Amino acid sequence: MLTVTQLAKHTGVSRTTILYYEQQQLLLPAYRSENGYRWYGDKEIERLKAIASYRSYGLSVASIHGLLNRTGESQAALLKEHFYKLEQEIQTLRAQQKAVVVLLNDPSLMEENMVNKARWVEIMVAAGFSENDMVKWHQKFEELEPQEHQKFLESLGIADDEIAEIRAF
Repeated sequence: MLTVTQLAKHTGVSRTTILYYEQQQLLLPAYRSENGYRWYGDKEIERLKAIASYRSYGLSVASIHGLLNRTGESQAALLKEHFYKLEQEIQTLRAQQKAVVVLLNDPSLMEENMVNKARWVEIMVAAGFSENDMVKWHQKFEELEPQEHQKFLESLGIADDEIAEIRAF
């Protein structure tokens, strides 16, 4: 069992954040002693790791609460909804970029900061994805949304033959 301070050190999540998650009913201590100390066990440590993982993907605390209390289809639906929101945000930002490029009359700017395959792989690795995780990610994307997966791969500037290989995983 760990105290809130020990849990914070063990997971790299700040004490304040852990207390906030408690306030939001997202992470509750396994036990609270008479002197008010919060004690967390393995179950709570794993839950905190899941929460931190979902937060790193940009999910809101409310969405995470829903994810952790659901299973199966409803969980997949929530993640899919978040995926679409992210896609919409990306499209909005790209439209804003294009508008700025038009105002500056400098088309080369669009190529400088676009996410390409190398940058995307770098982002995935930084998020903790292994090579195997990335393959699974592509497989699930292909399974759920094959046309959007194709568009996404094209947006990264990947050649058609490599796109075919990736989609065949």
